Amino acid sequence: MEPVMKKPAKRISDLVSPRQQRNWDWRAAANFIAGGAGGGLLLFNALVSVEPGLIRAAILLGLVLIGGGLTCVWFEIGRPWRALNVYRHFGSSWMTREAFVALVLFPVGALALLTLQPQLVMLSGILGLVFLYSQARILAANKGIPAWRNSRSIALMIATGLAEGGGFLACVVSFGTMPIGPVALGFLVILIAVRAYFWKAYLAGLVADGAPDGALKVLDEFAPRFMLMSHVMPALLVLFALAGVPGSAVLVFAAGLMMVAGGWMLKYTLVRRAAFTQGLALLRLPVRGGGSAGPAVKPGWKAVAGT
Repeated sequence: MEPVMKKPAKRISDLVSPRQQRNWDWRAAANFIAGGAGGGLLLFNALVSVEPGLIRAAILLGLVLIGGGLTCVWFEIGRPWRALNVYRHFGSSWMTREAFVALVLFPVGALALLTLQPQLVMLSGILGLVFLYSQARILAANKGIPAWRNSRSIALMIATGLAEGGGFLACVVSFGTMPIGPVALGFLVILIAVRAYFWKAYLAGLVADGAPDGALKVLDEFAPRFMLMSHVMPALLVLFALAGVPGSAVLVFAAGLMMVAGGWMLKYTLVRRAAFTQGLALLRLPVRGGGSAGPAVKPGWKAVAGT
């Protein structure tokens, strides 16, 4: 008989270092991906004057996105009917507040879809913004994940939700009979620039405040592709449309898709790939026998705050 090989004992640093979270899978990510875009779309649909048929298409798409995201996270629960417990913690849980907003949003959105009453369309847009804000606060409320709890993540999630909503509306409007005006095109460029600004601020905040090496590595690898495909290229396409290049509707549609796809890649990366846990830290490194204790150590981090 061959001798049984013992598994090598894990080093203490392997046990206490940050690990990639596994509790929220792609279904949880899908709620942020689709829900934020749907909320942003409903908001801009209420603010921009477009053809009635396009208003209906935008409202329907926004409701489908939000509903699809919530359905994904509902199926993530081991016992789905326990989801009703989410309504019990309004005073302390942003997830509860998100659920209550959705409870009002769907009937208001359905009435706006059927009647096209301006007040209902506007109310659906306001509720879409509140839904987007609630989602941003859900992510930041998870204090065990440094890449989520950073205060700049709230602004980033709102900025990308608005950019995705603007991108979706651009795609919808590009199917209309009326040309897209320069003001609307300029606003798309502003949305792209705002998201790029908050993305840069978020990365700088993580470096300044500290984050696990694994999270920083994932985001550093993602950043160049994200900036090129989701900001530089769609901004150029919109500028070409502003300059009167033939096929402006196609250019705007492509730019809108890139804005949406980039935001979805960002949120998937934040929720799934860059979500490393806090890990453990030692305020003093113990020594055997006599002598003074060693410096603080935080395995898996570049530095320990206060050292």
